Amino acid sequence: MKQVLTVSCKLNVTPEQAVKVDATLQAFRDACEYVNQEVPEKLTNELAMQSLVYHDVRARFGLSSQLAIHAVRRVSGNRKTAKQTGKTVKQFAPTSATYDARTFSFREKDWTASLTVLGGRERFTLPIGNFQRGKLKGQTPKTATLVKNKQGEYYLMIQLESHPEPPEKTDKVLGVDLGRTDIAVTSDGDSFSGKDITKVRDHHSDLRSNLQQKATRGTRSTRRRVRGLLQRLSGREQRFQKHTNHVISHRIIQHARANKQVIALEDLTGIRERTNEMPRTKTERRRSNSWAFYQLRQFLDYKAIKFSVKLILVDPRYTSQTCHNCLHIHPVQGKSYRSGKKFACGHCFWVGDADLNGAMNIANNGAFINTPGGSGLACSLSDHVLGLLKTPTSA
Repeated sequence: MKQVLTVSCKLNVTPEQAVKVDATLQAFRDACEYVNQEVPEKLTNELAMQSLVYHDVRARFGLSSQLAIHAVRRVSGNRKTAKQTGKTVKQFAPTSATYDARTFSFREKDWTASLTVLGGRERFTLPIGNFQRGKLKGQTPKTATLVKNKQGEYYLMIQLESHPEPPEKTDKVLGVDLGRTDIAVTSDGDSFSGKDITKVRDHHSDLRSNLQQKATRGTRSTRRRVRGLLQRLSGREQRFQKHTNHVISHRIIQHARANKQVIALEDLTGIRERTNEMPRTKTERRRSNSWAFYQLRQFLDYKAIKFSVKLILVDPRYTSQTCHNCLHIHPVQGKSYRSGKKFACGHCFWVGDADLNGAMNIANNGAFINTPGGSGLACSLSDHVLGLLKTPTSA
């Protein structure tokens, strides 16, 4: 299986080079806009689009042949993505351009990169740290993306291809229950508390609110200082979230790898839309919506491929209401099954951590999915007790 990892590298750009880079980004953007307007809206095939506008794009915007092709390819890719959600591609921004082996090269001996821009080829120094150097050492990358961020800084996103070994077959499954009180709880009993995380997020929220109030009520100089402070604080919470998600996902993957386990996760697609329909306070809504659970899922995905760990998704329905010990779905005979973090089964009287119970249910469901050819088992329903009986019968 091929895996593509992106290494973010900052570029040292001189004022003269900045003019050429900005002109290239603007021309690439204008080319994308032109292609999107001239090609029929329903057409998404890259080769068909290229045959219609390639020569016009080169003549109008002065792009090299490969950059012109990549402009068409970007419009094609964006249209295909928008089509899946029933939307249309409206506009593009002059903030990025795509490069390949013909328009980009990396040189390890002096840590520089060469890019094709309007007016010729330019070489840029990469002021990168040990992490990036460790990833790039001995590599010959073939693709990259030139990016200009909101602060006017230039970055080169270099893509590295690798081919990890396929995961080994195993019948051991590690269930992972994701939440907010505990960010993640595994069926083996490992827990990653969200208490300190919530404290940090609340601090950032209160700080932003107080600064915005001062800017609203203060003088012009106060507003200027507040804007400067908010700019310095910008992105701090996102970097904290990203680091935390990296640590949690790495520990889960390494645990599964050491124990030769498959990881089972709930498929929580659309969970925010469903939970936001429920009546909640403004603070609870902010806490639920501000944590990057999708990012954690992405980190688990790519780390699982990197370390040859199989990852599967299970249906999240009833995983928190089912007792893993007796497989009854609660409430049983109208009895409550959960109080805070405590789960109490009214049928077999098992008592324990609710998130641990959910993780074990996820592991059980994952074991059925991971079983080659299916489990071949099903559970019978009782007419007297609402729930699933533990004793299975042949399907």
